[in-house]
Amino acid sequence: MAGHSKFANIKHRKAKNDAAKGRVFTRLGRELAMAIKHGGGPDPTSNIQLKDAIVKCKAENMPNDTIERSIKKAAGDLNQVNYEAATYEGYGPGGVAVIVKVLTDNRNRTAANVRNAFTKGNGNFGTPGCVSFMFDEMGQIMVETEAIGEEELMLLTADAGADDFIPQDGGYEILATAENFSAVRETIESAGIPMVSAEITMLPQTYATLTSPEDIKSMTKMLDLLDEDDDVQNVYHNWEE
Repeated sequence: MAGHSKFANIKHRKAKNDAAKGRVFTRLGRELAMAIKHGGGPDPTSNIQLKDAIVKCKAENMPNDTIERSIKKAAGDLNQVNYEAATYEGYGPGGVAVIVKVLTDNRNRTAANVRNAFTKGNGNFGTPGCVSFMFDEMGQIMVETEAIGEEELMLLTADAGADDFIPQDGGYEILATAENFSAVRETIESAGIPMVSAEITMLPQTYATLTSPEDIKSMTKMLDLLDEDDDVQNVYHNWEE
């Protein structure tokens, strides 16, 4: 789950307990299955969607044998891969914009659960498009400062088609269009540079702050409820935590 683009937040997000890691691996397994079904089969050399999904799995510290088992299971039973992608939008307390992306085998159940999270978090479940115009879909890659020098990485990614390079405390954030994301990621991978994260994400154009303790508590409750739902793949928001 990602709401803010800061390097430190992504590092914090990955420091999960075992139960939370289990939920992350369940979501990643669904992404692998969908990539195999819709991207062109179980061979990552010819299925770029699957290759991107595998890199995301590794960035989330999913064990290689777990990745391989998930791929074999999905490839051997494609007819059972019946997940449907859906996006829900709305507002949290204080007008925080929230986008929820899901993969579900029961859209009614998932919609009800997402709506419930908004309600219990004192937010408002909205209509499609009500907040998505406030975000930009971008490829985002994070690399730690120890992995490579700033100038070398900036030149490498610019040549590969990156749009922006942002030094941050502890790492570098590389942004590319969704269309150029795979090329930039492959360039970094081919150079042997480890990535903290690599994914297509939704970056807010502006951020909202919450000053009321009650609003902060409600927003946190909403995000926790969404995080506990296995159908929810990603949550994006513009809360400046």
